[in-house]
Amino acid sequence: MTTDAEKIELGSADVERIMRMIPHRYPFLLVDRVKDMAKGASAIGIKNVTMNEPYFVGHFPGRPVMPGVLIVEAMAQTSGVLVVESLGTEGEKQLVYFMSIDKARFRKPVTPGDQLELHVHVEHARKNVWRFNGTAMVDGQKVAEAVFSAMIMSGE
Repeated sequence: MTTDAEKIELGSADVERIMRMIPHRYPFLLVDRVKDMAKGASAIGIKNVTMNEPYFVGHFPGRPVMPGVLIVEAMAQTSGVLVVESLGTEGEKQLVYFMSIDKARFRKPVTPGDQLELHVHVEHARKNVWRFNGTAMVDGQKVAEAVFSAMIMSGE
């Protein structure tokens, strides 16, 4: 984890860059952009939620709601981009695997037309295990939160 004085800004990543960093693809790529990345510390992912999402067909017909587990997955994908970008050349050919999800809370439904801001912060990183605190926001309101960990493994 990095202190505020030590933060190295990494900029942002559009969807093409995201797809070079993590293996997810449609329909399971749940992050459109990552911004405000600080090496080993934090990032903000953006997910534009549209009616065209495949899960809305069955969740729920006539009252579309983004599944909470996919909100957590979007936070995890944002974290994966942060890890790969933070590791630099070490992050190439690396995969980030979920290990645990704790303290998940869902506070408000996310529906088509919402823009999710996925705020992720590194709680700690030891060797190949990283732990994150994530908060999902829509229009400045917290809609979900979770603490989760991931293991970094070679993708070769």
